Amino acid sequence: MSFGHTVRVSIIIPLLLAAAACVPQDGAPKSADAAPPPASPAPNQQPAAPAATSIPAMPPVPVAASVPTAAKTSAPPTKIVTDLTAPRSGIGTATYRCGNGGMITIQNLGSALRVMRPDGSAEEFAASPANQSSRYQEAATHDAIVIDGREALVMKKGSTPQTCRR
Repeated sequence: MSFGHTVRVSIIIPLLLAAAACVPQDGAPKSADAAPPPASPAPNQQPAAPAATSIPAMPPVPVAASVPTAAKTSAPPTKIVTDLTAPRSGIGTATYRCGNGGMITIQNLGSALRVMRPDGSAEEFAASPANQSSRYQEAATHDAIVIDGREALVMKKGSTPQTCRR
């Protein structure tokens, strides 16, 4: 029982130490291209014995050669957070030419589209379903628009669908 416990502990402790060495203690990410600081053993310590299987180490890269001087003085990088559940916030306007010679202007409102016709009339289409940004439907008339890259498929009740291009 004691021998089995000793074997398990002797396997687990080095693994935990290796994992702890990989985790930054100050919350800052470790840079892969920076050279490690020079390690100087304490005067009363002896160097550690080499491992049974050794992996050839690459020579250390000088810090001055691996990090440009502009990067040394710049502020730390900011953390980028992307929320994929939120609709795109880019409010933009695009004009589309349709197959029948007509034109429409589509304004992206994020979770809705406003479609303006040359005669000045406008309709608002809500995203359908609400968490996406390519299919839109007008609630009262059930007209729909599907945006696919530079094309918009406009479907009106009682008429054939029209493909409009930017």
